[in-house]
Amino acid sequence: MALGLSGATFAVRAQNFPVTPDQKATASQVAQTGIPLEDLAPNAPDSYVVKSGDTLWAISGMFLKSPWRWPELWGMNLQDIRNPHRIYPGQQLYLDKANGRAVLRTRQAISNDSPPTDTVRVSPQTRYSSLADAAIPTLARNSIEAFLAEPLIVDEAEFLLSPRIVATQEGRVLLSRGDRAYARGQSVNGTVGKPLSDARDAPFQFRVFRNATPLKDPTTGVVLGYEAQFVGKAELVRGEGTQQAVARDGKISSEIVPATIDIVVAKEEMRIGDRLVPEPPRVSQNYVPHAPPVPIAGQIVSIYGRGNATLAAANQVVAVNRGTKDGLENGHVMAILKDGQILQDKTDSSRTTIKLPNERNGLLMVFRTFENLSYALVLQITDGVKVGDRFANPN
Repeated sequence: MALGLSGATFAVRAQNFPVTPDQKATASQVAQTGIPLEDLAPNAPDSYVVKSGDTLWAISGMFLKSPWRWPELWGMNLQDIRNPHRIYPGQQLYLDKANGRAVLRTRQAISNDSPPTDTVRVSPQTRYSSLADAAIPTLARNSIEAFLAEPLIVDEAEFLLSPRIVATQEGRVLLSRGDRAYARGQSVNGTVGKPLSDARDAPFQFRVFRNATPLKDPTTGVVLGYEAQFVGKAELVRGEGTQQAVARDGKISSEIVPATIDIVVAKEEMRIGDRLVPEPPRVSQNYVPHAPPVPIAGQIVSIYGRGNATLAAANQVVAVNRGTKDGLENGHVMAILKDGQILQDKTDSSRTTIKLPNERNGLLMVFRTFENLSYALVLQITDGVKVGDRFANPN
């Protein structure tokens, strides 16, 4: 009984994902009318059983030409799927087509000319339910999970006040997993920054970052924010403080004792000067792919974690020059555009300069937003994405 109650509580919490009013309105409308057959994917199956490892993006792309129109796919099945975030392995989806419209259901209609029946035949069976969240994710989790905490947009001044590594054992220059180091939160005069404390309510797990690199708008050159480079994780062993020392002349002085930390994860080798940021609480996130309700356009600012790479491919992360203040939100799907060439019209004797139209080059989905910047995953791409490429609504 206790196990059952725990599972029920978890299920309630797990389903507490936001559904926007626009998505609800779209779903309600489509639930009544279905969608035009021409909006279906060319090879949309008549039925499909959801499997472990599926994603909402893949399933919506299986049925619809435009996968970001997932709220409409959800609306086609509104009575059975009340939350677009919650689709489970084992559910069977049926595609009913009639009068030029299509409706997606989880129960098969009696015939093509008859509405689906609400009569469901059941038989005794044993039901097993895991306490883990079994709902399929929007995207493959390994595509973005590491980036949910790794890329960090910071205020440069605040970042410089974060605790920093000040010393290593035996004069080591570089630190890796298993090494011990020492860190301080206060400056030399003790007036800036908070000391690293080992009090019970103080954080003891930290992410280690390096360099607050400015991210600039490709067109205006304005600094939109600073991106800190994630290099690893550390745990606090002892807090920093002071201790009394007696000099040769008998005078008592106070010595600064830095905090002791152990390196527990090393994405890259760490060094003196790297900054510590408290480990954020782990949040389970899922996203409903959808197009912005208003026009939003911008440019690619950087390709994350690729050094001098000039092009990003599918499943790579990019930063874009639009954020929450521009109306960008998690789940927004945007079309990546390739600038049309500027050339001369050779058929015109005056050799008039012309610019070819921008062409769609792929799709990206925003998964983490800040005020002026956002991170997005490249979902589909034809020729690669470079800094300065433009994006706009996919409609």
